[in-house]
Amino acid sequence: MEKTFDIYKKDGRQKSGERLIRKIDFNSEGSEQRLTNMRDNLARIYPSNGGYRVEEYDTWVTKTNLMSGKTYQERYDTPISCSPASDTFWSM
Repeated sequence: MEKTFDIYKKDGRQKSGERLIRKIDFNSEGSEQRLTNMRDNLARIYPSNGGYRVEEYDTWVTKTNLMSGKTYQERYDTPISCSPASDTFWSM
């Protein structure tokens, strides 16, 4: 099971009020305990009362190719213009 953790920090200079400071890809290799330990470590290193926010995502998502109809795996953060599952990809 692969997970990706996005870590944000409050930043008044940004329009959104926060900025992405780090992305961590993590493979728990089927161990739920390793994943729990990772979550605990991130909560300790990047505390929410310190202005941090940690988001957890499945690294790979299943999508359908718009032209062929076949399913494939794609990273969750693939830009829409680079994804064969979007009209934008095929119109360029």
